[in-house]
Amino acid sequence: MTDTKAILEILSKDFPDAKSELHFNSPYELIVAVILSAQCTDKRVNLVTPALFNEAPTVDKLAAIPTERLEMLIRSCGFYHTKAAHLKQMAHDVVERFGGNIPDNLDDLQTLAGVGRKTANVVYAVGFGGQAIAVDTHVFRVSNRLGIASADNVLDTEKQLMQVIPREQWADSHHYILLHGRYVCKAQRPLCDQCSVKSYCKYYEEHHAEH
Repeated sequence: MTDTKAILEILSKDFPDAKSELHFNSPYELIVAVILSAQCTDKRVNLVTPALFNEAPTVDKLAAIPTERLEMLIRSCGFYHTKAAHLKQMAHDVVERFGGNIPDNLDDLQTLAGVGRKTANVVYAVGFGGQAIAVDTHVFRVSNRLGIASADNVLDTEKQLMQVIPREQWADSHHYILLHGRYVCKAQRPLCDQCSVKSYCKYYEEHHAEH
């Protein structure tokens, strides 16, 4: 059985300041950045958001910005037609249904346009200090490679992680695993020789232990 506690203790030392690498100053800025980050790097999003927030510093302004202008501002993030539509509808939803305030709970967050379970978990945990595990491609890959989860989809991976990680550690653990995936346990060429938790890793055992 995989020693989840030992793995997380090691990763917490590898990434002592683990937190979101998106730049934001409010739950509004965070939810916009997370929506933009779908199939896009955080670095790219951080290059795009200053100009966007300069023109749309509030959710009301985002709701009112012309779609064509919004698409131009976010174009380099990819899928800009879809993301612009989601951002506009999300902003309208927040203004009309939540008085202009980004909701601070998972159920309401998931009713917003462009906000799936993963995005809601990120906003809830990072923006409001809640406990949630957002399973993106990095968390999905690393959790299953290590053997802390054994699932073929993100929802089951999230459920399994919630069972083996103490609730008070959910948000921090999400960042430890994500950053390990981003910088060490990469998708195509994992840096197994640099990995601090390879002795616990099922992937390493299967692919490298015999060499």
